[in-house]
Amino acid sequence: MAKVSEMSAEERLSLILESLRSESSIADLCRKHGLSQTTFYKWRDKFIEGGKQALLHNGTGSTSNTDKAQVEELERVIGKQTVEIQILKRNLHLR
Repeated sequence: MAKVSEMSAEERLSLILESLRSESSIADLCRKHGLSQTTFYKWRDKFIEGGKQALLHNGTGSTSNTDKAQVEELERVIGKQTVEIQILKRNLHLR
């Protein structure tokens, strides 16, 4: 396996899943892969939190990236409308 700093997300996931299936202790697993237990538990906690977030969305597939894209689109529309309103106000005052 690669150095800890070079481990891909797939390798990290594999290690976490191995810990769930394995009869050996976390300490043995970390020793086997040259990983500190602190790092392992950080990865595991992130993995669990990600699963929790997926369950909070009730399987709708809604992600923060989708939400961000919607917010950006709405901000763009509001900005355009604001400019149009300012132009209309200026034209009304010129008459």
